[in-house]
Amino acid sequence: MSRRIAVYGKGGIGKSTVSSNLTAALSEAGIRVLQIGCDPKHDSTRSLLGGNIQETVLDYVKSGGLKSGKLSDVVAEGYRGCLCVEAGGPEPGVGCAGRGIISAFDLLESMGADS
Repeated sequence: MSRRIAVYGKGGIGKSTVSSNLTAALSEAGIRVLQIGCDPKHDSTRSLLGGNIQETVLDYVKSGGLKSGKLSDVVAEGYRGCLCVEAGGPEPGVGCAGRGIISAFDLLESMGADS
């Protein structure tokens, strides 16, 4: 059975810290986790990837990456085998990050991530 947990709220309240720690704890318990970050600074996934920053889904789409269609193009393995994706979106204060999230979900679904 698959569960989805969303952590959201105003900026600066610790969402990235809570979500990355939750992902780490679940991964340590042997639960398969896909962390989808949507912060321009990559806060929630960067810590799970040992400080590395991955390409965002929106940047992947903009660069024409849809041609390869590999899930591994946008998903990176992190702490204790958790999987990480960065949705991407506008710079802070410029627009709605929801567009990045929707694009990320659509792309991940088309690549088979929901199975």
